[in-house]
Amino acid sequence: MDTGGGGGGGDNVLVAAVSAQPDQFDPHVTSAYPSFQVLENVYDTLAVPDAEDLTMQPSLAESWETSEDGLTWTFTLREGVTFHDGSEFDAADVVYSYNRIIDEELNNAYRFATVENVEAVDPQTVEITVSQPTPNLPALIGGFKGMAILPEGAAEEYDLTTEAVGTGPFTLESSDASRTELAAYEDYWGGAPGIDGVEFRYITEPAAALTALENGEVQWTDNVPPQQIESLEGDDAVELATTPSVDYWYMSMNYAREPFGNPQVRQAIATAIDRGAVTEAARFGAAQPNQTAIPEDSFYYYDYAPYDANVQEAQSLLQQAGVQTPITMGLMVTDEFPETVTAAQVIASQLEPIGITVDVQTVDFATWLDRQAQGDFDAFMLGWLGNIDPFDFYHAQHITDGSSNFQGYSNPQVDELLNSAATETDEAARKDLYDQAAKLIVDDVSYLYLYNPDVVQAWAPGLSGYEIRADKAINFEGVELP
Repeated sequence: MDTGGGGGGGDNVLVAAVSAQPDQFDPHVTSAYPSFQVLENVYDTLAVPDAEDLTMQPSLAESWETSEDGLTWTFTLREGVTFHDGSEFDAADVVYSYNRIIDEELNNAYRFATVENVEAVDPQTVEITVSQPTPNLPALIGGFKGMAILPEGAAEEYDLTTEAVGTGPFTLESSDASRTELAAYEDYWGGAPGIDGVEFRYITEPAAALTALENGEVQWTDNVPPQQIESLEGDDAVELATTPSVDYWYMSMNYAREPFGNPQVRQAIATAIDRGAVTEAARFGAAQPNQTAIPEDSFYYYDYAPYDANVQEAQSLLQQAGVQTPITMGLMVTDEFPETVTAAQVIASQLEPIGITVDVQTVDFATWLDRQAQGDFDAFMLGWLGNIDPFDFYHAQHITDGSSNFQGYSNPQVDELLNSAATETDEAARKDLYDQAAKLIVDDVSYLYLYNPDVVQAWAPGLSGYEIRADKAINFEGVELP
């Protein structure tokens, strides 16, 4: 590829520096944010979150309506849409995509917990029948590209781990250990993008990503050193943007590994950790400590913070647990998300006085994901990104046998609350159910919540048409280079 254009990937190709390599490109299988950074630009969903307030707006579905009893949703599909392989998009593709997730019990099958049937009424109409009113169905099927629509039969025709066939503004051209390349899809239903393509380069070290931006090698990055945010705000060499996110960062312990299956041990650790100090070290001023996941500016925020950093109280809880110290705890982190390494080092220093030696295990992200899936950890740290609805914050992570419940948490009371909240149509009653569930999750230390970070991104002066979003979705379709 031509490497002209200020060191970028061609005269009209946006070069974006991201911190990690995608683990794969099957949107229904991956749970990795580095994959969704790419897939956001390649696939579409029926609905999509609005950039301003994250309310669900039309995308591949032009409109939808609900029956009076709330049990039938009818989606009217957009006409004149084609996939990247030239095939026409219609209702059969939606039925295929959703049934693939449901029947094969793929990563997001839990989002269809109340769905009884997905049917093509005609080529432009899909009807979804639910067993109970599901007020957040548009968010469940449109909140992120894990719910992407594939062409009918795609999994049989293509290797979706390395290939992608979407309806989005860019086509996946190639991917290797150093970069992923996209090309503009001229027949995109929303109009051809303003650039010829996007090149994602993996630059793990934030300082190196910022240097690459400042010297013109890249034109956009979300890998900004937190300690430099303040100084960059007055720097004409880069355009810096920040906004509160809907993300949360957390630590979780493996219930199958003693002594971490003991609730008093987990509570002791939660009591020993100073979240303010962890947050400051990991993010400087660009985050807010929070013990309950949902950010403060959300209607669903629950003001509950039972843990104050207290060494004596933590030691007392360990004694009550009948556990002999010293204890060694492996804490799995990844240098492809550097703040996990920094946070883990601070946590290690905070747990040492109560007799817990933390073995910070820094691995590449692919290994991290594999070990998490295998249950091969004492504890791990990471973030959940792009949450839209309280269901996204709590359900799959904490319900018994949930698809993201890698820690092995099970509380029948939490299960009942989460299932009730998922189908509650009254917003105030729904918030109350989630508050009750969150209190139990925090008290049980299923997740040890740490902080809500700001979204921080930077780009070359003169780049236009890009909008920073609270859900961290990266859309380059409207971008124009200077």
